Amino acid sequence: MEKPTVLIIEDEQRIAGWIKVYLERAGYVARIEKDGESGLEAARSAGPSLIILDLMLPGIDGMEICRRLRRSSDVPIIMLTAKGAKRDRISGLDGGADDYIVKPFDPDELVVRVKAVLRRHKGRVQQTVTCGRFFLDEGSQVVYRDDEPLPLSHAQVAVMRAFMRHPNTVLTRSQLMEQAFDEDHDAYERAVDAHIKRLRKIVHSDGFAPIRTVYGSGYKLVC
Repeated sequence: MEKPTVLIIEDEQRIAGWIKVYLERAGYVARIEKDGESGLEAARSAGPSLIILDLMLPGIDGMEICRRLRRSSDVPIIMLTAKGAKRDRISGLDGGADDYIVKPFDPDELVVRVKAVLRRHKGRVQQTVTCGRFFLDEGSQVVYRDDEPLPLSHAQVAVMRAFMRHPNTVLTRSQLMEQAFDEDHDAYERAVDAHIKRLRKIVHSDGFAPIRTVYGSGYKLVC
């Protein structure tokens, strides 16, 4: 079973290191980013199971990161900050955080909070899938590039979903068929090439070409 990944966006190296150690002891994979820009990029591209987000960060602050992520993602977020005033806690939760922990904190309590938030989130039906500039609204079955809906067929949405759930990963034609279509789908693997060709005409623009051919292997979506 794959271990959940927790992204720690925290500029205080000592605190980030403590959190990483305790999370890894509890069985999680932990990754650290030290500023707002790299943290936001990792949140969008790496697909973490949960984010521990410091409020005060170099560059983009934690509140703004939370707001931007909530436009297209329901990834669980625990806000971590030295600000303990009631108004700050309320602002963090209103901004989209799932929980809020004030420094200094007990690392064991943080791990317990992580487990609790993940349990609650596991019971939800995932409504969006995010990959870089793309997000898929599962309810409407619409894929957006930035804020622009893309005119994709049902089959093209299925292929994009497969790509977005495996970002930056090479998928063979047979894997794309398995991920994108029902088992009784009567298309041949080479039909994937036709879907990819049509997808590229819609998805690629102005030098932005995220669907890559990996010769001899398959295709991948670069996020």
